[in-house]
Amino acid sequence: MSEQEIIGKGTWIDKLASELLEREKSLGRNLDILRVESGLGASGVPHIGSLGDAVRAYGVKLALENLGYKSELIAYSDDLDGLRKIPAGFPDSLEEHLAKPVSLIPDPFGCHDSYGMHMSSILLDGLDSVGIKYEFRRAKDTYNQGLLKEQIHTILQNSSKIGEKISELVGQEKYQKYLPYFPVCANCNRLYTAEATEYIAEEKKVKYRCHDAEIGGKNVKGCNHEGEADITKDLGKLAWKVEFAARWSAFDIRFEAYGKDIMDSVKVNDWVSDEILDFPHPHHVKYEMFLDKGGKKISKSLGNVLTAQRWLEFGSPKSILLLLYKRITGARELGLDDIPSLMNEYNELEDIYFGKIKVDNPAKLTKMKGLYEYVNLLNPPKQSSIHVNYRLLIELAKIFKENRDERVMKKLLDYGVIKNPEPEIENLIKIAGNYADEFDQQEKIQVEIDDATKKALKILVGALGAEEEPEDIQNTIYQIAKSNDVQPKDFFKVLYQIILGTSRGPKIGPFISDIGRKQVAKTLSEYV
Repeated sequence: MSEQEIIGKGTWIDKLASELLEREKSLGRNLDILRVESGLGASGVPHIGSLGDAVRAYGVKLALENLGYKSELIAYSDDLDGLRKIPAGFPDSLEEHLAKPVSLIPDPFGCHDSYGMHMSSILLDGLDSVGIKYEFRRAKDTYNQGLLKEQIHTILQNSSKIGEKISELVGQEKYQKYLPYFPVCANCNRLYTAEATEYIAEEKKVKYRCHDAEIGGKNVKGCNHEGEADITKDLGKLAWKVEFAARWSAFDIRFEAYGKDIMDSVKVNDWVSDEILDFPHPHHVKYEMFLDKGGKKISKSLGNVLTAQRWLEFGSPKSILLLLYKRITGARELGLDDIPSLMNEYNELEDIYFGKIKVDNPAKLTKMKGLYEYVNLLNPPKQSSIHVNYRLLIELAKIFKENRDERVMKKLLDYGVIKNPEPEIENLIKIAGNYADEFDQQEKIQVEIDDATKKALKILVGALGAEEEPEDIQNTIYQIAKSNDVQPKDFFKVLYQIILGTSRGPKIGPFISDIGRKQVAKTLSEYV
C-alpha cells in the first residue's frame, strides 16, 4: 500500500468516512455539519450489538472530524415503538401493556418515567461508560413536537404509491390496504391494533379502527374504537418501512449503519427518502449481528442478552471499544469468555503504538496504530499504561480469595511484573477477580505442539502430579526439556501459552507452585 492509498488513520472507519465525503460532494450538499445517527430500540434490553451500532457511528463522526469536518452523533430512541414481547426476566404484569408504546408503559422497576426510558437509560449508561458523546433524542418528543409532520404528510399523500413499492421491493402487501402510519388508539392506548385506512390531507388527520391484531406471535384484542387522529399533535408513529426516511430528512442525517436483520426496511426507506421526500438517503454500511456462543442471534426475548454493564464487571471500557472497532463485517460469536484475550490484545496494540513491538509492514503498522487511536476515541494517552497479563491475574485471583487485592499485588511485585502498586492495577485485580469467581473454567487455548514437546509435557504432568513435590520445579522443567531434545526456551514458551495464553510470564517454577502443581498438571494433561 503506497502512502497515497492510506486514508486518515488507515482503518475501515476512515475508509467509510472518506466514501461518505465523496458521495456528499458528488450530491453537491452542504458540508457544514455531517450528522450521523444510531437508532436505539427501547422495547427490549439493549445488548452489546445495540451499543455497537452507536459506537461505530461515533467512530465515523470522529473520522469525519479528523478529516476536517464538523460532525455529531444523534442517538435516537424509538420509544413510541409498541411492546411486542415481554423480555426474559421481566414481570408477567407487562402482558396487559402489549402493543402499547413503550413510553406509555410504567417502568416495572419504578426508577424511570416509563418502561421505554428504563431501557433507553441502560444503553445511554453503556455509551457513557465507554466515553461516547451523543445528542439524545426520543421518538415521543420528536412526534409530540411535530418535528416529522411535514414528512408524515408527504408520506401519507403518497401512501398508495408507497404501498405498491413495498409490495414490489419486499413482497409485503399490508400497506396496499392500510396507511404506513399507526395512531395510538385514543380509547385503549394501543398502537398496532389501530390501523389507519384513510388520510384526510387538508385536515392532516387519519381515520382508524382499533381491531384484533397478531403481535409478536400473540393475538392482541382491539377495542373496536373508531376515531380520527391528527398527525400534527396526536400520538402515533410511522411504520418502520418509512420512518427512517422521515427521520433522515427531518434531522439531515448523512450516515447510518444497519444490521442485516433490517435490510428490507432500509431498502424501502432508501427509496422513500430518495423518491418521495426528495432527500438523498444517508451513506450506509451493513454489519452482521453478534451471535451467542451457541451460534444463536443475541435476542432480547431469548434472554441471551449481553449488556455493556455485564461486560464491564469483567473487562475494561477499552476492551469493548476494541471488540467493536476491530472490524465491522462478518458474524461473530460473542461471550464473556472473549474478555481475557481482548484485554491482552489491547496491551499488545498499545505496545505496537508506542514502538515496544515492531511491525515491519508499514500499512499494517499504520492500521494497528489507527485502531489503537480509535479505541482511545482519537485521544490516545501520552505514554503506555502498566501492562499485566489478564490471564495471570485470573490465575492469581483463583488462588487468593481472602484479602485478594493486596495478596495478588504482592505476588505481582514478587514476580517483578510491576514495580509499584498502582490504582489502575487494583482495578484490574478487581475485574479479573470477578471473572475468576464467576467462571471457573478457562476456555482451552489453542497451542501448536510437536511430538517431542508432547512427550516432554507428558513427563512433566507425571512429575507435577506425583505425591512428592519436585525439589526445584524450575530446574525439573529445564531438565525434562533437555533430555527430550526440546529447547528449554521453547518448552517454557509452550507452558506460558497453555497456562496464560501468552509467550512469556513470571518465572515459571514459583508461578506453578503458587497456582498449585496438581492443578497445573491437570491443565497440561488436556494437551497430551
